[in-house]
Amino acid sequence: GAGVLEVFGRKHYTRPHVQRMRVYRFSSGRPAARARPLDPMAPRELTTKTIGERLEQGAGEVPIVDIFPPGYFGDEPKSAAVLVPLFWDSGDWHALFIRRAANARDRHSGQVAFPGGRVDAADRDEIEAALREAREEIGLQERRVRVLGSLRPYRTVSNFLVTPVVGEIAWPATIAADPREVERVFSIPLRWLADPANRQVRPRQLPGFGVEIPVYYFERFDDELLWGVTAKIVVALLEVLGIGGRRAG
Repeated sequence: GAGVLEVFGRKHYTRPHVQRMRVYRFSSGRPAARARPLDPMAPRELTTKTIGERLEQGAGEVPIVDIFPPGYFGDEPKSAAVLVPLFWDSGDWHALFIRRAANARDRHSGQVAFPGGRVDAADRDEIEAALREAREEIGLQERRVRVLGSLRPYRTVSNFLVTPVVGEIAWPATIAADPREVERVFSIPLRWLADPANRQVRPRQLPGFGVEIPVYYFERFDDELLWGVTAKIVVALLEVLGIGGRRAG
């Protein structure tokens, strides 16, 4: 179908296009050590260069790595990737999100997420998978994305190993959402996301194992609820960029 066509932003925007960077892979379930602490910054002080540098330095950092009990997973995780689209507009950095369309066969139906999905056999790597999924889901063309780096892959309760690929998108952007997959496309300023008063951590029980894992929840923004894996990716990004403030909880 033609999907929903939206044009975001007001100013003309020119930037270099796709820039390929390495995807970080880790052999253990624990965060990699950071060489040195990163100085805290205000979101507005970040530049494309500093975002790339901080991803390079701190990509191994995740606020909370979930330790699943032995026997929780029956097989190896399936590879997946999401695109974390960032853009600069009206004096602030913003992150672009989707709300998934209602679908009885999708366990994440109606949830806020980043564009993304499984890594297909035809994808060269997680970066290509994230860019392809963004094109398929919201019509964001690869040439409009400048890949800045990636975060540590995160294993979900549904046994996906998700690699968050961080990219700057040329703004304004023309968005053509596939209505079969996406109900809405919207953005949230990093400045709001970085405020620790806007998020909290709640424990979640793993059925049958008597183990709790932490789940992030943000306050509603524009009537949208950001929680779960997507919220955890956001907090990881904020921590890596040095704009996360104190941790919630």
